[in-house]
Amino acid sequence: MSEREEIKMFDVDAQLDAAFGKEGTAERKAAEDRAYAFFTGQIIEEARKKAHLTQEELAERIGTNKSYISRVETGKTEPRISTFYRIITALGLNMKLTAAL
Repeated sequence: MSEREEIKMFDVDAQLDAAFGKEGTAERKAAEDRAYAFFTGQIIEEARKKAHLTQEELAERIGTNKSYISRVETGKTEPRISTFYRIITALGLNMKLTAAL
């Protein structure tokens, strides 16, 4: 491999530590919580679009408002588990919980 083709490697854990704090710290947990909320919101948004529903239509089906659905989809709000179940049911989805091994 020539010098020009040198592969640049980096330590992902070190980058995460620098950006969000070391694993186990409150800062890292908060960052992970935000990431999970955002990821969950993206899944809900994609499912809503596949179901050909607007945010307003989904909100109406679960007894809330469009603003709430928007906040969930952008990860700004995490639905309670009961609300999450209403959302997935309204989208024609189901959820299966399994024990981790």
